Amino acid sequence: MINHHSSDTAMRNPISIIVVEDDPVVLNRFMTLFTTNPAFHLLAACSNATSARSVISSAVADVLLTDLGLPDGNGLELIRQCNALHPDTHIMVISVFGDEKHVITAIEAGATGYILKDDDSMEVEQSIQQLCAGGAPISPAVASHLLKRLRPEAAEVKLTKAEMDILLFIAKGYTAQETADLKHVSYHTVTSHIKSIYRKLHISTRAEAVHEAVKRHLL
Repeated sequence: MINHHSSDTAMRNPISIIVVEDDPVVLNRFMTLFTTNPAFHLLAACSNATSARSVISSAVADVLLTDLGLPDGNGLELIRQCNALHPDTHIMVISVFGDEKHVITAIEAGATGYILKDDDSMEVEQSIQQLCAGGAPISPAVASHLLKRLRPEAAEVKLTKAEMDILLFIAKGYTAQETADLKHVSYHTVTSHIKSIYRKLHISTRAEAVHEAVKRHLL
């Protein structure tokens, strides 16, 4: 573990960072990166979970940049610890693991950024600055897992054939009465279907019905 003290002559408040990385080459690269760029202040650099736990319990950083696979533990434990002790600290995962399980678990544990080590498009410095500005920098491959995770929710919406027909009329701008006349059903039947559609799509207006139907590829 290497600690660095900030310079009193800093012109602005640099972003303080705790780095946790067991690969000495990668750790060295981060140390050089954060000690040579005045926009950052390297608070601590840890090569294992034990020293990282100690630092997290005694110091508060703006950002925790952590790997997941560590020789003596898991980065997820550090994320949970940091999130519990310092809820204002931004947590960025940088890992070789880009599978859905690792991604979802890390984000559920409290990570707000997730970049892959082999993703050259993700500049670490820019990603950290984006994170501190309220963004959520995520590698494209990681983002696709999150979208896959969210999509089943949309797929669960099952409209009956009658509801699909009514939805088409709503989308075309017909009123409930006009729809009833065109379909030769009662006004009550149409409004009952509309209520069911709204309930299933978690919406309350005609415009939202059309938007949701298009978004979920129901139209």
